Parts: sequence; C-alpha cells; structure tokens
Amino acid sequence: MERAAFITANGGPEVIQWSNVDVPLPGPGEVTMRHTAVGLNYIDTYQRRGIYPVSLPSGLGLEAAGIIEAVGAGVTDWRVGDRVCCFGPALGAYATARNINAASLFLIPADISDETAAAGILKGCTTEFLVERCAKVQPQWNVLVHAAAGGVGMMLVQLLKHIGANVIGTVSTDEKAALAREAGADHVILYGKEDVAKQVRLLTGGIGVEVVFDGVGMATWETSLDSTSRRGLIVNYGNADAPVGGVNLACLAQKGSLYNTRPTLFDYYHHASERAAGSEYVFDLFRRSIIKVHIGQRYALEDVAQAHIDLEGRKTTGSTVLLI
Repeated sequence: MERAAFITANGGPEVIQWSNVDVPLPGPGEVTMRHTAVGLNYIDTYQRRGIYPVSLPSGLGLEAAGIIEAVGAGVTDWRVGDRVCCFGPALGAYATARNINAASLFLIPADISDETAAAGILKGCTTEFLVERCAKVQPQWNVLVHAAAGGVGMMLVQLLKHIGANVIGTVSTDEKAALAREAGADHVILYGKEDVAKQVRLLTGGIGVEVVFDGVGMATWETSLDSTSRRGLIVNYGNADAPVGGVNLACLAQKGSLYNTRPTLFDYYHHASERAAGSEYVFDLFRRSIIKVHIGQRYALEDVAQAHIDLEGRKTTGSTVLLI
C-alpha cells in the first residue's frame, strides 16, 4: 500500500490530505516510479490555492526523483532499475510511488544524487529557459533578481554570473543577503529597508537594468517598472505574493517602452528535443558547480503542509526536498 496526497478544495496548507492508495500495473506508455525524494516548488502552492486552477480532486506536486519499478506496453526507452526524475506536467509527486507517462521522465546521471535531482531539475530548467531562451541575457548586462535567496533566485544569480552579467539581488533579511552574495550577486538590496528602485538606479548610473526577473508578483511590480532601463524586459515568472493583474499597457510606454512577459516552463520545454537539450545542459551546470543546488531544508514527505507554511512565510532558503 502506497501513500499519496490530494486536495478536494482550494485553500491553505490545511486542505492537503493523505490516503492509502494502490498503484496498479503501468498502462501503455507508462512506468511505475518509486519516489526517493520529492521537490517543493512555489507552483505547488499556486495549484493548491487555485491561482493555477486544477480539476478537483487532485494530487499535488510536480518534481520528484526515484527509480523505475515496472514498465508498461510500448515503453522502449526505460528499464526497471533506471534512476529518473520529472517535473510534470502531471501532478501527483507528493506520493511514495505512482504511475507516470514515460515521456515526461529524465534520466538522472550517475554522478547526480537523487536529492539534487529532486531539488534542482525543475528550478534548474526554469533558470535555463528564463536566462538563455526567454531573456537571452548577454555579458555585462545589468540584471535585477527579486527574491535572490530563493530556490530559483539563487540559481538565476549563479547562471547570470557565469554568463557575465552584473547582478543586483533583492532579499528580505541579512541572512538571505549573505546567501545571495555567496551565490555571486554583485549587489544586494534589502526590500522593506531600502528603496529598491532608487538603489538600482544609483548602482547603474541612473540607467536601470536591462532585465528584471520577478518571481514575487504584485508586491514588486511597481519596483520592477521603476528599475528597468529604456526598452528593458520585465520577466514575471511567479506569484509568490500575488499575481500581477490589470496591467496598464500605457505605463510600459511611459516607463521607457518596456517589454513584459509571463512565460511558463512547459512552453519552453514543449518538444522532446527542447526537453532533452535543456535537461542535459542543466545537469552539466550542476556537475560543473556553475549552479550549486542549495538544499536549505528537508522535511518528511507527509510533513508537506508544514513545508508549504514555511515556504509561503518566507522562512525557507534555497531548495526544499521532501524525503520518504
């Protein structure tokens, strides 16, 4: 008998329930995957809260690492015993084992641990597409990263520094400022204590940044607008605070003919060739320690509700893993 989390209504962490489940033999195109480590991501909270609607009742969780225990008809690329990881699109990673579409899996290289894969594959691939293919950041660009001590934030800082950008990070505490600097941020601003946009302008000679990576949302929207240089790009990739709504397009013109995008991982990892190339590149970044997967905290799998509370309360740093 396996264990799996589910929700029957949207709401706070208290809506997460657990039950005993049977995992049948995998169907055509599926494998049975036993999880060894599960990743926690902000998108999990969006789906739980209903910001990203899901059909109810629903499982939760996208990111996991584990081992294949059985393969269904038509599966030729995978074998029993293969170490694999995934980041969706199907929900249900908050479980001890499950059946999953074989096409959504990535092989974990022998020199990458299960914890690293579970904590890093979704955030790493998110970082890769945001920097390399969405914003197309170039050396010497000024770039602002909000929540620079978070899971994606720290990876963004590391990859941006590898490219050669000048990175300004925002954080909420001195402890998180130290983590952002350790990741490579050239400058760190404490929001709530400093005027972020004013400091960004001072640090860039009044010009502003070419790109803002904003995973916070509404709380930082105005700051992002005021920090971006003429014809610069604001990339809103998350809603840790609340979704940005009611955008006045004329404001983008008034602030300097700015660009704004709200990209999603699955649109950039849509084709098999994109998935293969992106994941191979990300694992190589991990291998060479260009991106270091910082696991700030570990929880037992069934303590995931507390993990959600801590994540939304900004009490976590780096990545979080749930262990079976």
